[in-house]
Amino acid sequence: MLPDDLDKPLGQNLPPARKRGRINRIAGWSAALGLLLLIISSGIAVRERPFRTVEPEKVATVAVKHGNAQGAQSNAKSPSVTVTSGGSGGGPSIIKVNPSTDATSTGAIVISDPSAVHQDSRVAHIPDRALLEDSSDGPLPIRAADGRRPFDVYARPWSGARGARIAIVIGGLGVSQTGTQQAIESLPPEITLAFASQGNSIGRWMQEGRRTGHEIIMQVPLEPFDYPNVNPGRHTLTVDAAPDANIQNLLWTLSRTTNYTGVMNYMGARFTSDAQAMQPFMTELGKRGLLYLDDGTSARSVAPELAKESGVPFVAADAVIDVAQDRNAILEKLDQLERTARAKGFAVGTGSAFNVTVDAVRSWAAEARRRGIEIVPISAVAQDPQQG
Repeated sequence: MLPDDLDKPLGQNLPPARKRGRINRIAGWSAALGLLLLIISSGIAVRERPFRTVEPEKVATVAVKHGNAQGAQSNAKSPSVTVTSGGSGGGPSIIKVNPSTDATSTGAIVISDPSAVHQDSRVAHIPDRALLEDSSDGPLPIRAADGRRPFDVYARPWSGARGARIAIVIGGLGVSQTGTQQAIESLPPEITLAFASQGNSIGRWMQEGRRTGHEIIMQVPLEPFDYPNVNPGRHTLTVDAAPDANIQNLLWTLSRTTNYTGVMNYMGARFTSDAQAMQPFMTELGKRGLLYLDDGTSARSVAPELAKESGVPFVAADAVIDVAQDRNAILEKLDQLERTARAKGFAVGTGSAFNVTVDAVRSWAAEARRRGIEIVPISAVAQDPQQG
């Protein structure tokens, strides 16, 4: 009869003691080696950060050191910027800041998420120092060393929906203090405000407008036909002036305040029809990262072609809504804009800060929203060459 396993003394089937010791040593060395590899891998991950090779704050600091924030003489040494768009899906853009002509400068690549470019609404009235260039007239808008533009940073966010959109720009702010205050307080924040360069206290009104959510643009006086009998005011850019003189007048206008996305013409039918006069003007806007809004009053304007060549975000207005300062006439113009928007996707209207205009726009905008129209800032409908 075979012995039952239960009758065998405990431990008789165990391997010899030497073999067991060898197995235990091998297991111990394996565990120690695994722990050592884990420690080394963790150290590499902490020190090298292989997936975090871009640090925007440090890039911006280095680039600004060699940028053009010190005036016109440093423009030759300023870095150039190449932007690869994230495509129609709104993905991140890749901004390459190329080295300047200064041999000590370095290029850098910054990954930019378009949704994160806009200025925080809580500090929208405070200028971004990286977007300013000091001048004798005052601070001027400029592209940041990391490629950001005033057009990008100071733009008011919108939904991005594909429905019918209407942008309305109300100009002439800063001329009448009571009219300016009424416009800022009464108009919905989606309405874009345009400040006249001849106005007063523009900096204070800009801050108030930005605090209440408005996007801002500046009005540049350009030569109309029959000038100077019809005169837009001081620092008007004219066809017969030297390009340098026109640029100086433009810079004076741009220095009047900060935190705006671009400019629009004030008058200017003759100037905007002359390509030789417009080219330096548009080149300067492109260099500074600003939008150009054509009020649409001149069919001879060469702005669309020159804006594209100069990399300037561009939009042309479809109608002036208050040629007749009558409430019913203004509402009819706004209804026409709505029909245009439903037909082509968007429409743009411009007007002035008359009491009747402000009141009509305020009431119409509330009704239009209920009809499915989205009121958007002017930057939302601009054609941006940088985005392809």
